[in-house]
Amino acid sequence: MSKTRGKVMETLPVIDITPLFSETDSTCAPVARAIETACRDTGFFYIAGHGIAPDLLKDLDRVSRAFFALPHEQKMRIDMTRGGPAWRGFFPVGGELTSGRPDIKEGLYLGTELAADHPRVKAGVPLHGANLWPEAPSDLRQIVSDYMAATTRAGHALMRGIALSLGLDGSYFAANYTADPTVLFRIFHYPASKPQGPEWQEAWGVGEHTDYGLLTLLAQDDNGGLQVKSKAGWIEAPPIPGTLVCNIGDMLDRMTGGWYRSTPHRVMNVSGKDRLSFPLFFDPDFDARILPLPTSRIDATLIDQDRRERWDKASVHSFSGTYGDYLLGKVSKVFPDLSKEVL
Repeated sequence: MSKTRGKVMETLPVIDITPLFSETDSTCAPVARAIETACRDTGFFYIAGHGIAPDLLKDLDRVSRAFFALPHEQKMRIDMTRGGPAWRGFFPVGGELTSGRPDIKEGLYLGTELAADHPRVKAGVPLHGANLWPEAPSDLRQIVSDYMAATTRAGHALMRGIALSLGLDGSYFAANYTADPTVLFRIFHYPASKPQGPEWQEAWGVGEHTDYGLLTLLAQDDNGGLQVKSKAGWIEAPPIPGTLVCNIGDMLDRMTGGWYRSTPHRVMNVSGKDRLSFPLFFDPDFDARILPLPTSRIDATLIDQDRRERWDKASVHSFSGTYGDYLLGKVSKVFPDLSKEVL
């Protein structure tokens, strides 16, 4: 590790997760050890062997660029205000907040597609329901659906590796938290340049934050911009062909008592080009109560240190309730105006 012009030059590890799809728990031990090291170090790493076809990623990039190139009025036909409690659809630049400040990005919110007769949809449970699909490009719906299915499969495999890394049976999370995971997917577009005006001078593409759930699997285009807060300082997480960026979220931090910590990260597009990113959040069942793991190594010192070092001085260990309770509390701050309408 070195520094160049004040920046920390450090690289995140690349872990091949191919064995997690088929091999026995015992033969997955080397992968599990690599995951443990990464989670204890930065909580961020790249994965290869994820099983997502390169052509599918190319198609996802193509249809996403075509959608964001549409006139604003056409994109607003699926504005998030039309999605009701499901919180699905399009939002414009500045429509999403991080730590109370508008982000320099626009995006499309998607998730597991649920029919109107699904019990949670009938009950009006927030973040459950149907996606809002644009009329154009016509193949976006199929490509996004295929990508979500493939990435969700990778999420299940990776959670098996995380379970093994914590000394648990490989099926632990599937049996207790992710048989019916909360799967949310975003397509984000970061414009090539900042909007004009003094209110945007201190804005980020996405400000410093941690993710809320168990695991994030991120595909990104070639333009970079993701930064991760390592122990030594902020480091870049540039795209590596054939890989996804993965990071653990607040719930895994909570479950492990701070042994694995969710890591702050942020985005600034300085490429001079339009940037796309595709995060899929693979998280616990909405109704699951988040409890310490059987192997949890609760360290009060780590937890207190985390609270003091976090930009928001909050702690993922201080709430009680279900994952849905936690998620809604967070999302309502990201879209405060929308939350008044649908919650």
